[in-house]
Amino acid sequence: MSGRDVRPATQMQAVVGLDPQVAEALRARLAEVADRVVLTIIDEVPSYAGAFSGRMGEVIRNAVQLALGGFLTLATRQDGKAPPKAPAIEGAYQLGRGEARSGRTVEALLAAYRVGARVSWRDMADAAVEAGIGAEQLARFAELVFAYIDELSASSVAGHTDELESSGRVRQRNLERLARALLTGAPADAVNAAAERADWEPPGALTAVVLPESQVSHALTALDQRTLQPTDDVAGLPEGHALLLMPGTGSAGSRPTLLRALRGTDAVVGPGVPWLEAAASYRRALRCAALGVDGLVDSDEHLASLVLAADASARDDLRARVLAPLADLRPATAEKLTDTLRSWLLNHGRRDAVAEELFVHAQTVRYRVGQLREIYGDRLEDPAFVLDATLALA
Repeated sequence: MSGRDVRPATQMQAVVGLDPQVAEALRARLAEVADRVVLTIIDEVPSYAGAFSGRMGEVIRNAVQLALGGFLTLATRQDGKAPPKAPAIEGAYQLGRGEARSGRTVEALLAAYRVGARVSWRDMADAAVEAGIGAEQLARFAELVFAYIDELSASSVAGHTDELESSGRVRQRNLERLARALLTGAPADAVNAAAERADWEPPGALTAVVLPESQVSHALTALDQRTLQPTDDVAGLPEGHALLLMPGTGSAGSRPTLLRALRGTDAVVGPGVPWLEAAASYRRALRCAALGVDGLVDSDEHLASLVLAADASARDDLRARVLAPLADLRPATAEKLTDTLRSWLLNHGRRDAVAEELFVHAQTVRYRVGQLREIYGDRLEDPAFVLDATLALA
């Protein structure tokens, strides 16, 4: 049998050696018993309602008949040597795989086996008694029935488990390929094809979340189940951190919900973007993480800092040009005038606000602004210079 080894709870030890007339009576009833098993499963196990129409129904019917035929062959042996059980065991294994692909749970599968065991035993025991089976032989017959069903069900469970593990691995690989396609900017048709292969329904928007690996499990419990978690090497991701691509937050109303779900983490949340543009959200989350802000960080609240940090060397050059007129002053004086110029620009020239921010008297502000006017002249009224100075000193 393919798949894992099966070790049923009950090993078949009983030797029945059915009398020929009893075996013939049972064989004549096999098709009838198989049909009754199928009908009773449909009636008593809700997951199987409508399951016996189409190809999968034929597979299940064939598996029932194969199992019953294999059992009867086993029960009629006279020498105690069990005939090969491989066809029935392999059939049960493949049945389990098929049931997993059909979406039925292992609990539903075992329930079907319990029903099948009960109906098979009742009908076959009735037929055996009518054919004159002895009491001792009937007891061994019962033992063999339930040991055989136990082995078949164990084989089906193994098939069901193997199929889930196999399909889960395949889907995970497809989800990895989808995430890689999104992050590397693959063409839209390639990304859509990857989403289809992964059986992943694209949302309207995706939001990149960068957080420590140790906090991923906590975050995933509160996030959309379609959240992508690339585990392959992700370019630019800091050591010890993970990336999640979470569906949603394309609207302002849903963003607070996401932030509440991530409360208690050190996540950096990128912007919500159209799902095919997820790489842009990831890039911004990375830039925001580089700002060094502690705790939960919403990149939407740090847009100005992100703009100012976009080209650090250009900002340094701009700052040097704006402050060049102060270069010949004593360092302490230059520092005080720099602080005053910054506050004066950001507070729109409101002297009291500047004084409060710098913890100095309003007259001191007046004096320093006078010094700045002497040094910079009309440039303090030039919108282009005001813009440059604001960006350089912000």
